[in-house]
Amino acid sequence: MMKTHICFILFLLMGCQKPKPALQIASKTTKAKIEAIAVKENSLRTDTIIFDKNAAITHVLIHLTEQKPDKDSIIESKFRLDFYKNKNKITSKKITIKGYEKGSEWSGSYGFPDSSQNNPSFIKIDFGYPACGYTFENYLYYLKNNDLQLVHQWQSMSDSGWGNWTKFLSLESKNDLEIFYCKSVSFEPADDDSEDSGILTYSDSISFSLIGNHWKKKLLSPKDKPYFEKKMSLNEFYKQD
Repeated sequence: MMKTHICFILFLLMGCQKPKPALQIASKTTKAKIEAIAVKENSLRTDTIIFDKNAAITHVLIHLTEQKPDKDSIIESKFRLDFYKNKNKITSKKITIKGYEKGSEWSGSYGFPDSSQNNPSFIKIDFGYPACGYTFENYLYYLKNNDLQLVHQWQSMSDSGWGNWTKFLSLESKNDLEIFYCKSVSFEPADDDSEDSGILTYSDSISFSLIGNHWKKKLLSPKDKPYFEKKMSLNEFYKQD
């Protein structure tokens, strides 16, 4: 269990709505150039995330390179993410996602999650079907000197006020972080007759420390085991600070 002096703040998932990607709208000229690059790639499908034209990463091309059912007939999809600064490819990352939903969308944003800190080294990428009750795949990357590290990945879901997600916290006020924390949060309906009674649980507390230009993570609580649990109503949950 984490030390008591480390305080985590709840992330309030108000309601259930389509996620609002922090993307920039591309001009016709920019979009045409990106599509021209994508045509050269050998992929089943290519999607694009576009950031600010002055950012260290201006856009990401996501190539679906392979898709097939596994032994349990669950669709397994393999993607290659190409990170670009204008016309120059900075680096590529590969990810595999199980349970592909047709119509799922990619989105991305700069900055440290759950914070107003404007740290341009962090890039968050999300993938999922934009509707209530569907699971999103989330990836937090860290870019330094054109070296891109996958710092953490997790799943999240929201449905009418219930759901599960990961909450991030930094105790530092500066933008160039050297340490931060996260924990898994779940708020699910309680097993009783009340329609708005739920169980709040915390699990998998993790610390991240910057060593050189790379983040090292350390699990601070037993993996996949709740270290905090409390029964409360929906109103009580969303009234918390």
